Amino acid sequence: MTYEESLNYMHSLLRFGMKPGLARIEALLKRMGSPQTKLRFVHVAGTNGKGSVCAMLSEMLQCAGYKTGLTISPYITDFCERMQVNSTPISHEELARQVERLKPLMEEVSGKGEPVTEFEAITALAFRWFYEQGCDVVVLETGLGGRFDATNVIETPLCSVITSIGFDHTDILGDTYRQIAFEKCGIIKPDGITVSYPMQQEEALAEIMRMAALKRNSLHMGNMGALQVKSMTVEGSDVVYGRLPLHIPLVGGHQHLNAVTAVEAAWALRSAGLAIEDTHIQAGIAKTKWLARLEVLSKKPLVLVDGAHNPDGMRALVKTLKEVLPGRRIFAVTGMLRDKAYREAAAVLAPLLEKAVCVAVDNPRTLSGEALAKELERHGAKALAAKTLEEAISLAFKDVGKDGVLLVCGSLYLAGPARKQLLALKEKN
Repeated sequence: MTYEESLNYMHSLLRFGMKPGLARIEALLKRMGSPQTKLRFVHVAGTNGKGSVCAMLSEMLQCAGYKTGLTISPYITDFCERMQVNSTPISHEELARQVERLKPLMEEVSGKGEPVTEFEAITALAFRWFYEQGCDVVVLETGLGGRFDATNVIETPLCSVITSIGFDHTDILGDTYRQIAFEKCGIIKPDGITVSYPMQQEEALAEIMRMAALKRNSLHMGNMGALQVKSMTVEGSDVVYGRLPLHIPLVGGHQHLNAVTAVEAAWALRSAGLAIEDTHIQAGIAKTKWLARLEVLSKKPLVLVDGAHNPDGMRALVKTLKEVLPGRRIFAVTGMLRDKAYREAAAVLAPLLEKAVCVAVDNPRTLSGEALAKELERHGAKALAAKTLEEAISLAFKDVGKDGVLLVCGSLYLAGPARKQLLALKEKN
C-alpha cells in the first residue's frame, strides 16, 4: 500500500459518519493486542487551547528526557502531523505500513456491525505505533467531546487536563456550559489527577469540580493572581508564574492561561512520579512551536495565520491583536464552516477589520464566501467574496501596503492551505 492509497482508505471512512460509543474502537484494539493498556497518558480535552497545551506538555516531557508521543486534531499541513514521537510526525512510509496492517482488522470489526470511523482508525493506529516506538508518555488530545471520544478507551491517565470550555459542536455536546463540560469531563477516570484551565465559566467550573469529586480526583487549577506579565508582543510573552520565569513564544494573553494550565499539569505529573523539574518546564515552553496559532509568517508586511474558528477563539484572537498591534490596519482572508457558530464569530471579528476577503474552505461543511461576506457586512465590515484562496490572498495583499497587517483566520481548514500558499509567495519574493 502506498502513502496515497493509505490516505484514500482512511479518508473513505468519513462517509460512515459517527455514532456515539466506544464499542467499535474497543473491539478493534482488542484485535490489535490492546496497545493502549501498555502506555502512560496525559489526556487533554476542552474547547479551546487543547493543541497549545498539548504542544507545551510534549516539549516539557521531552526536555525531561521522556520519549513522548503526541496526537493532534486536525492537522495543519500534512496528515502525518496527527501522530508524532518527540515532535517528529510518523513518516509517510510508516503510516502506509501501519494502515495496511490495520485494514483487515478494521474490516473484520466493521463486518460485525457498525463500520469503524476515520478518527477511531487513526486513534487505534496511533496507539500501536506509540507502543512499538517505545514511548514513555503519550500526550493524547481528544477529537470531539470526551465521554464518547475514541481516545477515551484508555484507563486512568497520569493526568486529565480540561482546557477552556466554550461553545462548539453544540449540536452534539449540548448548548450550555454545564452540558459541554460534562461531555469533556468524561475523560476524568477514577482515582486520578485532574487539572483545569484557570478561568473557566462558573457553570463549567462547577461541573468540573463535581466530576473530579465524583471520580475521587485531586483537582489542580492555576492561580492567575500569581501571574505577572513582563512583556507581550507579536513575538510572544515574558511572564513570571509564582517564582517561575517563562518565555511563551505563542502570542496572546490566552496563551498565558494555556501556559499556566500546562505548568500545573507538569507539576501534577511530578506528583504522579515523573521527574519533571522547573528547568524542564521553562525549556519546554520556550521551545514550543504551534502552527497557525497567531503564527508570524512574514514581518514586512506582517502576515499572521490563526486557526480561531469559534466565538471564544475569535474573541481571544481579537483581544490579542488589539493588545499587540494597537492602531494597525488589519486586512483579513477568512473562511468558516457553516456548522460552526459563524454568525457570532463574524460579529466578533468584523469591528477589527479594515477589509475582509471571504472564501470557501476546502471542506464539505464550508460556508460560501458570499454568505460570510454578507455576515461581516451586517456588522459593519467591508467585505467581498473571492472564488479561490489564491484570488483571496492576491486581493487582500493589494490593500495591505507596508504598514497593514494580513490576517488569515476563521478555520483550521483554511489556515493550512493558506499557510502553504503564503510561504510559497514569500520564497518567490
